Amino acid sequence: MPAIRRSLRPGTIVASCLLLAACASGPSSTISLIPDQTEDVSRKEGVFTQAVKWKKTKPGCMGECPTLEVDSQVFPGIPKLTELVDHALAMMTGVEGSAPPEFLNIAEFESYYWETAASKDTTLLAAKTRYRSKDLTVIELSSWQYFTGAAHGISATQFLNWRNSTGRVLGMDDVLRPGKRPQYVAALRGAHQAWLATNPDFQADPDGYQRLWPFQENDNFAFTDHGVVIKYDSYAIAPYSHGQPELTIPYSALRDVLRPEFLPS
Repeated sequence: MPAIRRSLRPGTIVASCLLLAACASGPSSTISLIPDQTEDVSRKEGVFTQAVKWKKTKPGCMGECPTLEVDSQVFPGIPKLTELVDHALAMMTGVEGSAPPEFLNIAEFESYYWETAASKDTTLLAAKTRYRSKDLTVIELSSWQYFTGAAHGISATQFLNWRNSTGRVLGMDDVLRPGKRPQYVAALRGAHQAWLATNPDFQADPDGYQRLWPFQENDNFAFTDHGVVIKYDSYAIAPYSHGQPELTIPYSALRDVLRPEFLPS
């Protein structure tokens, strides 16, 4: 059974965007970028998107064949963002020990994939807008891969928080007030404790669960109307059966943590 390579960490994905789009050095405006609106309203605003969907099997293959599926988005008028999404999705792939190249785009990954994939291999790469306002576009990138002989597939997710006016990806250091990372981690711990309170596996054996699945810091964040969502990969803080856990930190817990422009008006 091939060993599954962990997808790139959020910080690595954001760092790799330097090849295609310079990361933000910090917003200059103090006007709120998070509208005080319902999710249904804010989703109607923001950049224009178009869907890109296709599914292919290995060319010339007969019988049981590897497949590659893409369910992504392009951003007409913003080629830099389109290229960044394409690049990031291509980088969320691979098998440990095979040392795949750092793909510039899905087309490069596809060429490599058809050369190396086994008969039952399956890869799904997807991108969707998780949150949109006139100032911010939050994109959820996801990959799901099954490798021939494995017990099950492995999924991973990365968020990209794109500031529309500057054409930049926002990292955690761009949105936190200076020196406030410890307070952010404390707020994340609070959200984790609230999540554990709803987790039946934790309730059945709190000590055992904490030993196997301890709290982990995570910078894979997404702005929403209701708070900052932090999403974990499978196996990070829970067994595979829990999928990819999401923790929501309400804005009320981040009042003195986030820069003012990233709090609701």
